[in-house]
Amino acid sequence: MRKDFVFPDLRLDTWLLGLLLLMAFILAARAWLHENPQHNPWAPLDLRHPPGLAMPGKLASLRNDPAHCREVLLRSEVSFSVLPAAGEGQCLRPDRTVLEDLEMSPNAPPVSCGVAAGMMRWLEQGVIPAAEEELGSSVARIEHLGAYSCRRMYGSDTGPWSEHATGNAIDIAGFVLEDGRRIGVLADWDGNDAEARFLHRARDAACDIFGTVLSPDYNEAHGDHFHLDQADRTFGSFCR
Repeated sequence: MRKDFVFPDLRLDTWLLGLLLLMAFILAARAWLHENPQHNPWAPLDLRHPPGLAMPGKLASLRNDPAHCREVLLRSEVSFSVLPAAGEGQCLRPDRTVLEDLEMSPNAPPVSCGVAAGMMRWLEQGVIPAAEEELGSSVARIEHLGAYSCRRMYGSDTGPWSEHATGNAIDIAGFVLEDGRRIGVLADWDGNDAEARFLHRARDAACDIFGTVLSPDYNEAHGDHFHLDQADRTFGSFCR
């Protein structure tokens, strides 16, 4: 007696196989993101994480959230202190954070927490590696021209207020190496020697961390320093 042959439901088998492959992919992706928090937008930020896809967005999230920023500093084992608010009007500084372990000259100035976090990230991930590779010595101290200045941009009587007015910026003039050499923006920016390469790499590294980075390439007013600030930008940063 003849029996009809029954074909298996290939559509169902294909759907189940696809579902199993999708689940395996999701589990593998979760494991990879757990092992690589620098690429994971949901992983808590640690300033010691290596560069990654999620790092620019995480760093940008600190600019207008001092409480979250201080949590990140603590998680990253950065020593800091918080000073009382100061100033008034357009120059009110409710967020005054001082980095306690960062060697700066003439002092460690109060800055916004976003700038403080950016400085630590910049030093560890950009400045020190560039100095060691280009100059054969690490950085012992950073020289600056100030952070807070209650003024409008370029000291004009009108126009937008400077990020310096709220301590949300700092001007970097140079670096003192552990072997005693001083690398200055004014003296060493031009050329293609090791000092100039170091300064250009330091500038470029800052562009992935700060909202604004201005160097001698921008204009004559910045011929002797890097201007670094954490201005809130919709996308990316302004770097020149």
